[in-house]
Amino acid sequence: MSHEERIREAFSNKSWSEIKSNDSWEIFKVMSEFVQGFQTLARIGPCVSIFGSARTQPGTRYYELARAIGQKLTQSGYGVITGGGPGIMEAGNLGAREGKGKSVGLNIELPFEQGSNPYIDSDKLISFDYFFVRKVMFIKYSQGFVVLPGGFGTFDELFEALTLIQTHKVGRFPVILVGSDFWGGLVDWIRKVMLEQEANINPEDMAMFKLVDTADEVVEVINKFYSKYNLTPNF
Repeated sequence: MSHEERIREAFSNKSWSEIKSNDSWEIFKVMSEFVQGFQTLARIGPCVSIFGSARTQPGTRYYELARAIGQKLTQSGYGVITGGGPGIMEAGNLGAREGKGKSVGLNIELPFEQGSNPYIDSDKLISFDYFFVRKVMFIKYSQGFVVLPGGFGTFDELFEALTLIQTHKVGRFPVILVGSDFWGGLVDWIRKVMLEQEANINPEDMAMFKLVDTADEVVEVINKFYSKYNLTPNF
């Protein structure tokens, strides 16, 4: 049975009031995910999130770069948070494990993706059904976003962070794009089209993110940002 056929069957067997009643009960499922996330992550301390493609294979350039970033971040006193899956996420957690730091995974339940990677600390793996709850956890408990090459999900997380910073819904924190060959064209387009041609953003918005190419540069940007502050979680 196709997805569309299952939807039609579900609607044909339930009244509209029953459907809306189920929507109301779903609130408690959402609440439970928030509670689990808050209770777990509030104990972990300062962390940096690493984002990127789940399809990146071990041994490739960006996998090994994410691994090095995770290791260097933990050696600098930060924990590492990833989306908990394979690819870049796995590499970040592996690096955190090798750096003997905290390795956190915020996994999302998907019908077509693999499960969580094996390098997450057993007490720091949380699984979510709702993307929006998961994104709240990333924003609330991360001291920085490190964004390596990825697909739609990676772009979603990147622009969610930039939008919240731009609109002052959250305090400013480092957002670092890793890989000039991947991100350079996008950055040029943002500057030339969004800023200069259409004036859809302000010049100061270009300072909300940094573009780097090495693990050392990532750590340098984050340490420089927080050298002015007492490093504490975002709550």
